[in-house]
Amino acid sequence: MNTFSVIPSMVQLQLCVSHLLYIFASVFSTVFNWTSGVFMPSTSSVSQVDIKVDQSIVKNETSPTSVNYHFTRKCNYKCGFCFHTAKTSFVLPLDEAKRGLNLLKQSGMEKINFSGGEPFLHDKGDFLGKLVQYCKQDLQLPSVSIVSNGSMIKEKWFQKYGEDLDILAISCDSFDEATNQLIGRTQGRKSHIDNLHKIRNWCQQYKVAFKINSVINTFNIDEDMTDNILQLNPVRWKVFQCLLIDGENAGEDALREAERFVISDQMFQEFLDRHSSVPCLVPESNEKMRNSYLILDEYMRFLDCREGRKDPSMSILDVGVKEAICFSGFDEKMFRERGGKYVWSKADMKLEW
Repeated sequence: MNTFSVIPSMVQLQLCVSHLLYIFASVFSTVFNWTSGVFMPSTSSVSQVDIKVDQSIVKNETSPTSVNYHFTRKCNYKCGFCFHTAKTSFVLPLDEAKRGLNLLKQSGMEKINFSGGEPFLHDKGDFLGKLVQYCKQDLQLPSVSIVSNGSMIKEKWFQKYGEDLDILAISCDSFDEATNQLIGRTQGRKSHIDNLHKIRNWCQQYKVAFKINSVINTFNIDEDMTDNILQLNPVRWKVFQCLLIDGENAGEDALREAERFVISDQMFQEFLDRHSSVPCLVPESNEKMRNSYLILDEYMRFLDCREGRKDPSMSILDVGVKEAICFSGFDEKMFRERGGKYVWSKADMKLEW
């Protein structure tokens, strides 16, 4: 069930009209600035336009309980199936990013997950660390997490920011270095597996819950990861089915060609069956994954993936969370069915450090 399915048809029309009015106002404001001899960026000019959605629309709004903020697209890995590719090097200024996070908190956000790209690349991880501190100390969010390939993380980052981080998820698709090379999850001669174990130990030392994310594809579909996962003992092992997104890892304008990585639903289920004894396994098929995540891009726009591509909303910095989220395509029912809300604060996990 998507957002529009719970909104009456007349309200849907009002939302569409509001969306069109916003676009018209944005274009008119920009043209006016041009003809006046003054040009202002669209974000600044749009903020002067007072276009609001009827209150009858927002009463059924979706709450941004858990948000994934991809604040950068830059990455030092070249994973062939990546579905959030490095199309731009843009990153919001820190103050603007904090303003957006505060808007999300005011609208009901409980968990923020920072991702990329590779989030530790920008400003050597300090930008990310400052956002983590802000979300935990200032906004007092119950859960702050990160997804990273792990290659850029240093121990001094844990020393400075680890106290405010609840969960660190490291992406690892194989425990065979040759397979990681084929996938593109590697950098030079560094061992991705050795680094994974090092970060696991740091998480234990600095009291950060450790998680592993794996994308199952044609190169690792026959691998048995049971012993390695049990040894690392993550709080969650999130297992994704390789997903195609037009314009990202599929299609004419894509930077990746992930078709050769795609596996069938049956193949994915066979992999899950092989690992059914792993207690921390959390499987996510394409059906569950596509519409059940609230994704913010580097401009703080929600990304709607319902049509197999990423269609951006307006930025929450321009129109606020309530209006932008209506165009996110978020399926809150599927979010809950896939176990999107769980014990995500390390204070509540009762882990033995």
